[in-house]
Amino acid sequence: MSVLRILSGCLEIGAAFLFLRLKKMETALQLNAILGLLGPIIFLLVSGLGLISVAVKISPFKVGLIALGVILIVVGSRN
Repeated sequence: MSVLRILSGCLEIGAAFLFLRLKKMETALQLNAILGLLGPIIFLLVSGLGLISVAVKISPFKVGLIALGVILIVVGSRN
């Protein structure tokens, strides 16, 4: 899980450096759109890994509640 978060952070920092270097609004918007797509994907991957690691330790009902919470976060954040 931490490796995915580190990778995500490195991508964000790399994109910020590209924003500064390229100095083009169109390119910045394109990169920002890509980052906007990657954020939820990484969130779902990290949440899935967390659920898998916790699933063996808690009851299936609680795992279902956590999964429902993740789904509600994703649905609630959509426009």
